[in-house]
Amino acid sequence: MSFGGIEAGGTHWNCAIGDGGAEPARVATFPTTTPAETIARAVEFFAAEPELEALGVGLFGPVELRRDSPRWGTILTTPKPGWEGTDVAGALAAALKVPIALDTDVNAAALGEWRHGVARGLETFVYVTVGTGIGGGVFANGRPVHGLLHPEVGHMMVPHDRARDPFAGSCPFHGDCLEGLASGTAMRERWGRPGEELTDPEAWELEAEYLALGLANVVLVLSAERIVLGGGVGRAPGLIERVRPRLQEILAGYVDAPAMRDMATYLVPPALGPHSGVIGALHLARTSC
Repeated sequence: MSFGGIEAGGTHWNCAIGDGGAEPARVATFPTTTPAETIARAVEFFAAEPELEALGVGLFGPVELRRDSPRWGTILTTPKPGWEGTDVAGALAAALKVPIALDTDVNAAALGEWRHGVARGLETFVYVTVGTGIGGGVFANGRPVHGLLHPEVGHMMVPHDRARDPFAGSCPFHGDCLEGLASGTAMRERWGRPGEELTDPEAWELEAEYLALGLANVVLVLSAERIVLGGGVGRAPGLIERVRPRLQEILAGYVDAPAMRDMATYLVPPALGPHSGVIGALHLARTSC
């Protein structure tokens, strides 16, 4: 049997064909442009697979995940220009004529790490991606959390020291939420250059400070057994090493659990690297049949 998976992020779409395991047979990556162009490229990729049984989609959001909603599979109040109101699941189903299994892109990444990566055997953990935006895939009791909509880790409020950082924030909805202060978009707007071009230690110390503040909330509210830090910014060399000690300082010994005593095994990078999401999407497709 052949399954398809899409990690449909706000910057890139990663598409894959496979059997639902950790090694896709065929992959393609292309930028997220307009809805029509991006969806058409995905359809072209999967249409070349005649034995396709189902398609799993990890979609950037906010997205409607309630299957009984007429807006199921539709992107909602996203800051991504041109994508609000796009019925992604409906367009893919109509073009490919296969069942669609849907979740958020970060839940798909969490699922990939849970099945094949650093979250195997855990009941409750969080995958946080820091890239163009910030998102969080939350697993609780061995299942992804949805609820009212789905968790929006990137839009939690964190302390903002305006004397140290007068930047107002990049989020069009909340200004200086975590995403507005620590996403790749925020870094580019604050410093005038993308994160991969920043070498000033001050920039990365500030980034680590905001991420540590946000992750402290993840620890305290969700009681995560482990946090996986991914995304283009999240995988920047040396960043996770800056975040770990600051996270411990912020928590100040309050969470007295064995897992917290070694930050090198508690706050970890994804074992599947940039492929966590598409591997998780393949698993979504496989389990939908």
